[in-house]
Amino acid sequence: MKVITANRLLNGDVVWLAGNGNWVERITLAKAFEGKEAVAEALALGMVSKDRQEVVDVYEMDVTVEDGVIVPVRLREKIRATGPTTHPDLGKQAQAVSA
Repeated sequence: MKVITANRLLNGDVVWLAGNGNWVERITLAKAFEGKEAVAEALALGMVSKDRQEVVDVYEMDVTVEDGVIVPVRLREKIRATGPTTHPDLGKQAQAVSA
């Protein structure tokens, strides 16, 4: 299972592709894709946003779903989803999280 991620060009925020084609700031709001064809279509949609200069560094990443919540597999992606590890008062982990 995969999600599509990028960084918003305007402010550098980590974002994920939602089911409606918009970019969201919470991985819990992202759409998870299964199968090579679905992932390829979603990645192509993300590249359209890159071409429009809305986002940069578009790529797919592995996730699992635990209790209905999308969870990144790799540590790097877990850090991108929550924020800096040295300052828990900053980043996404310092904000209220809702699914």
